[in-house]
Amino acid sequence: MKKRVCTIFLVALLGISTVLGGCAKNAKSTSGSSSDTTIHLLNGKSEVDAQLQTLAAAYEKETGIQVVVESIAAGVDAQATLKGYYLSNQLPDIFVCEGASFENWEGLLVDMSDQEWAKKTEAAYVDSEYGTIGFPYTIEAIGLAYNADILAKAGIDPTKLTSLSAYQEAFAKLDSMKGELGLTAVSGYCAESENLGWSSGNHIFGAYLDSGLDRDDTTYIDLLNDGGQIDVNRFQNYANLIGLLQQYADPALLVNGTYEDQVKGFASGKYAFVTQGSWIGASLLGDYASEYQSAGNFEIGMAPYAFEDGQDTILTSAPSWWAVAKEGNVTESEKFLAWCASDAGQKILVEEAGFVSPFTDCTYVADDPFAQTISDYIAAQKTSNWHWQNFKEGLGQDALAPLFQAYASGTYDSGSFTQAISQAAAEYYAKE
Repeated sequence: MKKRVCTIFLVALLGISTVLGGCAKNAKSTSGSSSDTTIHLLNGKSEVDAQLQTLAAAYEKETGIQVVVESIAAGVDAQATLKGYYLSNQLPDIFVCEGASFENWEGLLVDMSDQEWAKKTEAAYVDSEYGTIGFPYTIEAIGLAYNADILAKAGIDPTKLTSLSAYQEAFAKLDSMKGELGLTAVSGYCAESENLGWSSGNHIFGAYLDSGLDRDDTTYIDLLNDGGQIDVNRFQNYANLIGLLQQYADPALLVNGTYEDQVKGFASGKYAFVTQGSWIGASLLGDYASEYQSAGNFEIGMAPYAFEDGQDTILTSAPSWWAVAKEGNVTESEKFLAWCASDAGQKILVEEAGFVSPFTDCTYVADDPFAQTISDYIAAQKTSNWHWQNFKEGLGQDALAPLFQAYASGTYDSGSFTQAISQAAAEYYAKE
């Protein structure tokens, strides 16, 4: 974690020059959480809000401790919300953090290294100075999700999709068969940046950083963090794959669609591929269960973002973590997280929320369309890391996502898109 005094971001946010006195002093617990019988949790995954409410109800029934879950809607900046809560003395006891977001709360989070659950997972967020400060609640995967039934009908073997040329051939074939396959488009790709910038600027850009690499290979994230540099040759190849996704995308979705349009369209069998990760499994079994059922409850797989020959990995990680505020209800928060890692909590998180457990002693398997494909990739040791979580905070949403939308709109070709990304990243890192 970079050294950053937490008062700095508060001063910047308020636009004042007075140094605020002591972060810990200002970081009081959220409204109501001063009570020993209440915990407040800020959840960043709105698609599993109902399941987390069930989790909270089960915990209250067992312990008498109320867990108030607030879920941030898709596209809303959770860290901006948290900073507002911090300033108004309403910081939740437990809240969601992505990798780079931990820098905002330096010195304010509980080290949970002594907790039993920390011995049962390799997915916790561990900081070299502050210890285990992030509780992993699930493992997710980033790749090109596909309708396996559609690919089978078209005679396409998804295990061969390990190069740009393989995708070019497969997409052209699917496009020629759209009528008989019932497809609206081959690709369910949406580059709208305001509400879906977290997808293009973070997850999809993350494929450039990590596709085909060993999990501990930090070549391209290190280059990026060294002043916002990119490998032009690698990125140009990556841009060609993004261009292919655009070429075969649903034009009604490409720059004007929503997350809901994208996921519902895939669930309905309108797209052979969709540029969302394994988290959409909960929606296919939840909000869009009727559409998914009408489309035949088709088998789902995940293929690599393969833009260079031989890239055969998907990207897996804890997508974010739950952190505990030092000035919140620490004792009860730690007890709740310990319960979440126990058999009772895992049963709900895996079987109802559809999470892939990060804990080695969990015996539950998610009834989720992506569970098997993720397990297969992990077993085959064909996974790369999520190093996009370690780039400068805000880079994806603020600097990169608008360029993905411009590329999809035709403003750039692959070469000028590469140049624009290179310039934007360098300029973003040059800012204080």
